[in-house]
Amino acid sequence: MKFKPGAKVFGAAARMGWALLASSLIASTAWSQSITMASTTSTEQSGLFGLLIPEFKKATGIDTKVVAVGTGQAIDMARRGDADVLFVHDTVAEEKFVAEGGSVKRYPVMYNDFVLVGPKNDPAGTRGKDIVEALKKISAANAPFISRGDKSGTHAAELRYWTQAGVADKKGAGYKECGCGMGPALNIGASSNAYVLADRGTWLSFKNRADLAVLVEGDARLFNQYGVMVVNPAKYPHLKAAEAQKFVDWIVSPAGQAVVASYKISGEQLFFPNANK
Repeated sequence: MKFKPGAKVFGAAARMGWALLASSLIASTAWSQSITMASTTSTEQSGLFGLLIPEFKKATGIDTKVVAVGTGQAIDMARRGDADVLFVHDTVAEEKFVAEGGSVKRYPVMYNDFVLVGPKNDPAGTRGKDIVEALKKISAANAPFISRGDKSGTHAAELRYWTQAGVADKKGAGYKECGCGMGPALNIGASSNAYVLADRGTWLSFKNRADLAVLVEGDARLFNQYGVMVVNPAKYPHLKAAEAQKFVDWIVSPAGQAVVASYKISGEQLFFPNANK
């Protein structure tokens, strides 16, 4: 009988110990059920992730931390083993990353297109469907042009177009690099009445347009493809490859693709799913 009070204390301590252990296990499980995604400012600033990430968590229980930078920076982040999954839009750079062993496979996910925006009165006379001719005219007129200059997918595309126009080394006196994301580049363009190459998704979600309007669109060269990759677990064993693969499997599934297709601003669809094409 003398031991009964002690037994009660022991029992309470045991229960407390089990509760602490359970809490620790739950916290550990919650930590493991999360991934870090290196992605682009265009996907983040378009607002897509505000819809996509909660839907992915609802389907799988996995949290996602998105680090939105230029595509080049996102790929560098993955090369350092600082991201579990990579979601970007520079097919050439993505295929190189896979060839280097950074990932086992690249999956196409969705596309939209680039547009050239500029002053509504279009002083350089760029309006039309030919991005190469438009850049030639901007160069000849020394018109103001804001480049992202940040090694992003958009910047890489822009540099290709300048090269195709034959004016890569003479972009004009008005050419300036901001070294910034898509939203800030558009803000600078709006405040300085300059031309800017933008992805359509960010443009549609951009509110501070001032006197800017879409001047060039519809050129097949303006096609903008996005891809997703699990960062190679054989190269970076500390990464959460299983959880990252769940994101890839979900985003390319009919359910994930339907979420991509459902994202609209003012009734206009921003991204078009093409995982199975």
